Amino acid sequence: MTTGQDNAPELTGEHFERLKENMTKVEILSKRLVEIMSGKNPHHPALDGPNQDLFAKAATAYWSDAAQNPAKLWEQQVEFWGKTVMNFAEAQKSMTSGSVVEGGEASKDRRFANPMWDTNPYFHFIKQQYLTNAATIEQALAEVNEDDPTEKQRLQYFAQQIVDLMAPTNFLATNPDALEKAVETEGQSLVQGLENMVADLEANKGELIVRLADETAFELGGNIATTPGDVVFRNNMMELIQYKPVTETVHEIPIVLFPPWINKFYILDLKAQNSLIKWVTEQGYTLFVVSWVNPDTSHAEIGLEDYIQDGFLTAFDEVKKICNVKQVNAVGYCIAGTTLSLTLSLLKQRGDKTVKSATFFTALTDFSDQGEFTPFLQNDFIDGIEEEVNKQGILRSYIMARTFSYLRSNDLIYSPAIRSYMLGETPPAFDLLYWNGDGANLPAKMAVQYLRGLCQRNEFADGGFELMGHTLNLKDVDVPLMSITCETDHIAAWKDCYRGVQKMGSRNKTFVVSESGHIAGIVNPPSKMKYGHYLNPDLKADSETWMKEADYHAGSWWPMWEVWLKKRSGKQVPARDTGDSDHPRLAPAPGDYVTVKANT
Repeated sequence: MTTGQDNAPELTGEHFERLKENMTKVEILSKRLVEIMSGKNPHHPALDGPNQDLFAKAATAYWSDAAQNPAKLWEQQVEFWGKTVMNFAEAQKSMTSGSVVEGGEASKDRRFANPMWDTNPYFHFIKQQYLTNAATIEQALAEVNEDDPTEKQRLQYFAQQIVDLMAPTNFLATNPDALEKAVETEGQSLVQGLENMVADLEANKGELIVRLADETAFELGGNIATTPGDVVFRNNMMELIQYKPVTETVHEIPIVLFPPWINKFYILDLKAQNSLIKWVTEQGYTLFVVSWVNPDTSHAEIGLEDYIQDGFLTAFDEVKKICNVKQVNAVGYCIAGTTLSLTLSLLKQRGDKTVKSATFFTALTDFSDQGEFTPFLQNDFIDGIEEEVNKQGILRSYIMARTFSYLRSNDLIYSPAIRSYMLGETPPAFDLLYWNGDGANLPAKMAVQYLRGLCQRNEFADGGFELMGHTLNLKDVDVPLMSITCETDHIAAWKDCYRGVQKMGSRNKTFVVSESGHIAGIVNPPSKMKYGHYLNPDLKADSETWMKEADYHAGSWWPMWEVWLKKRSGKQVPARDTGDSDHPRLAPAPGDYVTVKANT
């Protein structure tokens, strides 16, 4: 692909004819696209944006302030007009003189990497005016008088979404990369891009969900999720996978690992080089991993109590029977870590000492600060979700995936869409992105319990969460525990995880902050020496002080965790094969439940 107008290909009559042929194909594909979208199962409209009162209130406040201080408004308008006129004048000067435009302020913005954004007067003007508009909106937002910090945060977030959406790179007529490639390929890139869009729409029943990875490049149990093991128990909630031992002896106390049911467990077993599951077995542990069912409408009335009873407690009971032990070491990742905390409170109140130790991976238990999810956890959105799940029976996977993606919209929505739909490129064969797109639904009842009781009302950390005939409290979590959090995690911010751990009742608590984010900070094998971690035994300090006084350790936290776990895992016993006479091998790992795709 060319990178500037000087290298643009010469267009002959033959080129134009092929270009016209491809544009005819585009027209045919467009009709097919409209047909697909007309048959989609729509979601509740409240999930597409905030209540308009948010913007109306902000506009009223802005104009009220302007009425009180009109000079300030005129000053801002004159400044905006002045910058706009200068942008246009600069473009005119470049066009008449033929001179090259100097690099602009967005040179570090990856969206504007093509040299034409600076060398071509047309594209340079569009870029500069977009940046001027964005800066003006940002300034206006900063000066809106809003006493409620939550509403101010929401206003800033959704306004930024509009700014990102309107970037010139998102439109064919103002994207030099897409235009250059369309000309070079005689329109074939646009045909392929539209075919990619139609394929994505067909795969998701009319919902436009950008495919992030080449799905044909991966096979569960073939080239990902390949650590040997067997499903040794199955019920309506989960498959219990026991992994085969690779050492002659193992620690007596087994590990039971609960992954989140928003996504699938094989993030911990993508490939041999970064598989936590494989690594744990190599350290001499008997490892069980839960693979959750992918809910459909028949699971509408499944609640958190079912995940606890038929998931956590049942897994504990079956593992104890298979291994002939009285205790297990439990691990919970993300929402499964939150639910493990609920389970530990329940066990405490029942006087049940099944869990010898607990490890939490990026698990929130105190939701008093909703962080980056604040815009989506207010009543207008949650009301919409509640109406949606009451109608559908599930919270469909794509709704959650879309919410997570919009927190990083340029990286996870617009850039992939440009590559796939404008440039006509095939998505990369990237295992992490394949996993990210292989989501799961949530049962209606469970989704509402989680969003209302835990996220909105913070009942577990503040007053008690009513479940299964008990009032569950965070302070009841009193087993030895380790909490692994991630420094740049935008889903479960480490400071919020820290606050929850501080409120837990255990006298033996270890808190870790790994470098990187929600996935890379956890899937961080020692062999790569990529990300380090922070440790500080003083958990009474506030989070800022904790980090300031923490010791930095190079490399993965996995070996440190294993040393901690070893002390709580008992003596060495002969390695256990999978299952027993009462637990036949039902299927080889990764099992059957993990292969079920979410229904759009």
